[in-house]
Amino acid sequence: MSSGQLSAQPVSLSKTQQEIKPQTPLQRVVRRFVKHRAAMVGLFVLLGIIIYIIGGSFVFSEAFANRNDTSIRLQAPSAEHPFGTDRIGRDILARTIYGGQISLMIGLLAVIVEVTLGTTIGAVAGFYGGWIDSVLMRFTEAMLSIPSLLLLLVMAKFFGSRIPNVELFGRSFSGSVIVIILIIGFTSWMGLARIVRSNVLALKETEFILAARALGLPNRRIILAHILPNTLASIIVALTLGVAGAILSEAYVSFLGLGVQPPTASWGNILTEAQEFQIIRDAPWYWFFPSLLILLTVLSINFVGDGLRDALDPRSDKKV
Repeated sequence: MSSGQLSAQPVSLSKTQQEIKPQTPLQRVVRRFVKHRAAMVGLFVLLGIIIYIIGGSFVFSEAFANRNDTSIRLQAPSAEHPFGTDRIGRDILARTIYGGQISLMIGLLAVIVEVTLGTTIGAVAGFYGGWIDSVLMRFTEAMLSIPSLLLLLVMAKFFGSRIPNVELFGRSFSGSVIVIILIIGFTSWMGLARIVRSNVLALKETEFILAARALGLPNRRIILAHILPNTLASIIVALTLGVAGAILSEAYVSFLGLGVQPPTASWGNILTEAQEFQIIRDAPWYWFFPSLLILLTVLSINFVGDGLRDALDPRSDKKV
């Protein structure tokens, strides 16, 4: 049989090749993320912590978490108090449940402020350029030169006790919670702004953006409908990693006694109580459990963020 006859024959595909279907971008992202073992471990640990702090509130009331009984102060872990009791006889297990809600709430709300500011400033600076870009970037660089932790400590000290308690969802929160959320959010957006600006600078010269301009679309629509969706990967990764950073910042400040104020519990201010006198040596359960929860939460969020970064990168299709 001649070579021409061979080439004229139809090529038969194997059954496996015939079953392969094209994947949507979302399916490819999910496939990459699922293959990232560390990200999956982090996701399951994070879900477990969320179930712990939300489901635990159906078992223990906030009144029980704040109820003290000095006759059982500093008791070691037992069947009645699995995490032991604190210096005034409160159950540490219940305190870590409600403290975890505050710590995660601070992390999430602070990151919403961070992402809103960083995305807006970065997109406007990158898209319009010129003197607008210069002014916004010089302001960003000025903010980067300010030690955020020092500013957080000073502002929390100055404003923390001046804001009254807030009633929300049937719970009373100290005014220091609002101060910490705003300060963390307003001092952590600069890195994201620079990332978004660099993405916008690259995207605004692409053909589809030039075509949108030629069609006469308004700038706001171009930014919101065409540019920002293409920078979503960077924003999502910054959001996940920002939550971990905000939780650590709250723990730093609360550990120094300038963060969330009693009676509102947080993982950070539980550690503050544990450092007093000889408690840190004589009652290790007092600091061990909130420290472990902070460690697991931050590590799991970082693992999920790493997995999302790889999954959302179109050039990343490696086996993980």
